[in-house]
Amino acid sequence: MTDPRPLVAHVMYRFDTGGLENGVVNLINHMPAEHYRHAVIALTEVTDFRQRIKRDDVQFISLNKAPGHGFKLYPKLFKLFRELRPAIVHSRNLAALEVQFPAWLAGVPVRIHGEHGRDIGDLDGSNVTLQRVRRFYRPFVTYYLALSRDLAEYLTGIIRVPKNKVLQVYNGVDSIRFHPGQPQQTVAGCPFSRPAHWLLGTVGRMQTVKDQPTLARAFIRALEIEPTLKQRLRLVLIGDGPLRADCQQLLNAAGVAELAWLPGERSDIPELMRSLDCFVLPSLAEGISNTILEAMASGLPVIATGVGGNADLVTAGTTGVIVPSADPEAMAHEIVKLASQPDTARIMGRAGRSAVEQKFSMEAMVAAYQGAYDKLLHRPGATPKH
Repeated sequence: MTDPRPLVAHVMYRFDTGGLENGVVNLINHMPAEHYRHAVIALTEVTDFRQRIKRDDVQFISLNKAPGHGFKLYPKLFKLFRELRPAIVHSRNLAALEVQFPAWLAGVPVRIHGEHGRDIGDLDGSNVTLQRVRRFYRPFVTYYLALSRDLAEYLTGIIRVPKNKVLQVYNGVDSIRFHPGQPQQTVAGCPFSRPAHWLLGTVGRMQTVKDQPTLARAFIRALEIEPTLKQRLRLVLIGDGPLRADCQQLLNAAGVAELAWLPGERSDIPELMRSLDCFVLPSLAEGISNTILEAMASGLPVIATGVGGNADLVTAGTTGVIVPSADPEAMAHEIVKLASQPDTARIMGRAGRSAVEQKFSMEAMVAAYQGAYDKLLHRPGATPKH
C-alpha cells in the first residue's frame, strides 16, 4: 500500500555534528509523524550522527560527492528525485543550493532553500561571485526560509528574492533536554568543580569561522585585567578541529593551561551546558545559533559576537552581552564583569531561559516549518505566513 504522507527530502552537504544538522534532527524528531515522511540526503556522507534521529521511517542517502560544483552529480540527483518522488526538496545553505536545478528538472512540486548562516569565505554576504550563484539558482527555488533577520534582508535586498517568497523562521530548542543545572553541577572528566570555580565555556566545531582563539585570548586578557580571578575563573572549550591545537598553544604560552579544559568532541552536551556558569560564542559569522539557544535554555548568561542572528537571540543587558567579533579586549572586559558579579550573571541566565520558553520553543519552530510545507502544498488547514 502506498504511503499517503508527502515526502520531504532534506538535502545538505554533509550530515554530521553541527548546528544546521541538529536543526534537521529536531525538526524530524518533533514534527508529528502522521503529517510527513522524511529522507535525509547528504551530498557527501551521512555519518553516525544519523542515530540522533529517533524515527525508524527515515531514509538516509550518501552521494559521496567530490569537491567542487556538482554538475556531474546532476544526472544522479535527477534519477534520485524521480525515484523518491518527494513532494518537497528542502536544501540547506549554499553548498546544497545546486540540487534545486535537478529537483526542478525532475518535477519536484515544491523546492525550498534554507539560509542558515555564512562561512569564512563570505562573512558579510558581500562576495559577488556567491551572490551571482544564488541569483542563478533563484528561478528554480519555490520558497526561501531564512533563520535570521539579517539573512532574510540579504535574500530580499541583495539576491532580489520577492518578499512573499521569504519566511524568516527561528530555530527552536529542546527545553526539556536542555534545562538549568544545580550550583554544584559537575560533569565527567572535568577537572574543575563548582561553586569553587566559575566556569566560562563554549561548544562548537573548532574551525576558523567559530574563532575560539579569540575566546582563549580574552580569557588570558581577563586574568591580566583582574588577577584575583585566577583563583576562580576557568575556561572550558568543547569541540574538535584545527583550532583546538591553536587554543592549547595560546594557553600554554600564557602559562594558564592548567586553568583550561579542552576535552575535544563530546556527546554529553546538555550535561556540559549545565556545568557552566557562562556561555560564550566568539564566531565570526552565524545564522541563528543552536548553541546560544541551548545555553539560554540551560539558564546561562551569554556573551556573543554581534554577527548574523546573534543579536536576535541575546538581548544585551538582559540575557547577556553582545561584543564585536575578533575583539578579545572587549570580550575580556565583559568576562571580568560577569565573573565578578555572579548574581547578575544568574539573573541574566534566568531571563534567557524565560526567553527560550516564550519565543524559541521547539513547538514554535516545528509549527513554522510545517505551516510553510502545508501552505506550499496547499494542504487543508495550512496557515499562510504572508
